[in-house]
Amino acid sequence: MPESLKKHIRRFINVSDDDLSGILGYFDVLTYKKKENLLIEGSICQSNYFVSKGCLRMFFINSKGSEQTIQFAIENWWLADYHSFETQTPAGFSIQAVEPCEIVSLHHHAQEKLLEQFPVMERYFRRMHQRAHAAAQFRIKNLYDLSREELYHNFVTLYPGFVQRIPQLLLASYLGFTPEYLSEIRRKKRS
Repeated sequence: MPESLKKHIRRFINVSDDDLSGILGYFDVLTYKKKENLLIEGSICQSNYFVSKGCLRMFFINSKGSEQTIQFAIENWWLADYHSFETQTPAGFSIQAVEPCEIVSLHHHAQEKLLEQFPVMERYFRRMHQRAHAAAQFRIKNLYDLSREELYHNFVTLYPGFVQRIPQLLLASYLGFTPEYLSEIRRKKRS
């Protein structure tokens, strides 16, 4: 099991070595190639994914037939279509590897058993969801409050490592504008 998940769990909850060993038994380690799908829109999200190495993106196909990226996840971040995962109904989103990934997967049924056996993990996942929800709230605020150019500069300031890792097409999709407009903003900054 990747050391990163162990450290991440211990960062948010106190757990003994024996309990941590039992907790980790519920997870599976998977690898994905660049552009490989973990989840396809319309299928059921069976797992919650922790990124040990690499980068994932969540997207949907919009009414124009284009991919609209709504979220990224890098090392030590969790990602799932949480509505589909919780309700075991068809997903509204797809999840894809942006680069080769090592993922720690927690299957829906395994999570239920994990939480029964180790209730302290309820606290861990509550804290993860609170952090994710807060990030989503700030993203929505920024979409309403900032200009397109400010959105880009804010993203670069908050997540400088992303800009080097994410193809321009995906970054533009996430920020809600065309790759050409993103190129224009980048050119302005260099001038």
